[in-house]
Amino acid sequence: MLFNLNEFLMAVSFTLDFVEMDILGVTSNHGKRTAYISFRIAKELGLGFKELHDIVALAMLHDNGVSEKSLHDRYLKVDSINVRSLERVKEHCTIGEENVSKYPFLTDVKDVIKYHHENYDGTGYFNLKFEEIPLMSQIIHMADVLESNFHFENNDHEMQNRAVELINKQRNKMFSSRLVDIFNNFAVDEEFWRNLKDKYIHKVLKEDVPQYSMEISFEEIRKITDVFSKIIDSKSEFTQRHSSDLSEKAAVMADYYKMNVDEKMKLIIAADLHDIGKLAVPNNILDSPNKLTIEEFDVIKKHSYFTRLALQEIKGFEDITEWASNHHEKLNGQGYPLGKVADELDFNSRLIACLDIYEALTEERPYRKALEHKEAMDILNGMKDAGFIDAQITEDIDFVFR
Repeated sequence: MLFNLNEFLMAVSFTLDFVEMDILGVTSNHGKRTAYISFRIAKELGLGFKELHDIVALAMLHDNGVSEKSLHDRYLKVDSINVRSLERVKEHCTIGEENVSKYPFLTDVKDVIKYHHENYDGTGYFNLKFEEIPLMSQIIHMADVLESNFHFENNDHEMQNRAVELINKQRNKMFSSRLVDIFNNFAVDEEFWRNLKDKYIHKVLKEDVPQYSMEISFEEIRKITDVFSKIIDSKSEFTQRHSSDLSEKAAVMADYYKMNVDEKMKLIIAADLHDIGKLAVPNNILDSPNKLTIEEFDVIKKHSYFTRLALQEIKGFEDITEWASNHHEKLNGQGYPLGKVADELDFNSRLIACLDIYEALTEERPYRKALEHKEAMDILNGMKDAGFIDAQITEDIDFVFR
């Protein structure tokens, strides 16, 4: 299929912004605004089409390592470190670099995310200085510092002046004179500041940034989505392999049903990304050992809706979006978020829904131990008998995985 990398990145950025809001308290659209500022700097520098495309992609993904549950838990236990300082932890740079190592960038971007917090004068985590720091890392660092220090969704002239003052005070400290001068060149442009507002940021990234599409098989697309399933799963210690294990089970069932290659791969991709909306759910709810309140469960139920919002922007992902987003719908209309009924749920939506329940039951959770196959099937059979899930698929899962 013709796969648009920009559309996929916008979907991922949409959910990564929720992670930063949960963990860091950073405003939404952080990734998009950082990407747009980076784009303007890179464009002013005269970077080419491929470099412009990659700087936007890297800026959108620059803090993907923040979702690592073990990382933010470790630092939240240290009284002297405020939650807002988490993004300044060295590990998120190395984790983020590893997470995107298999992403199909158009140029050599090795170590750009790893070094995106290096200061020009050598006072960063890795003590690189001057031109030892990759140019793209320098650009993203400036954009990130700007976006993290100001609420640009409501920027006015007073805020714009303070932003320019901040950048200029860091000349040859955090940032090179060259980049400071570049920023000053377009900081007088009212359109630049307008485009940072929530009303415009999504539109301008779609219209101004170089679009790149590639003719690619679903098998190749799966190599990309597998990267992001690991980011999704890392948000909670209790879901460290949920999406990847679900994908493996989806592959087994696809072979059992003798699906063709494309359908099988789309099913696996849907399993990879089915919980991308869960990045929008706070960890204190995901990892709660207690029975959830009605309000907390309402928050949980929104995650499959956020999955739909994120994936529906990707052309060619129509089936994948439907299957991934329906994984909590039930045949009797008592599922969520849309309360669909049997004739609104196709076979693969039903299949992922059944597999997701089975996978969740056989995993350890904060409120219980992992169940054995028979225990899990007792629950699935009860749901089947009550009209919640597909009867034949339930029997097939029992046969295949017993």
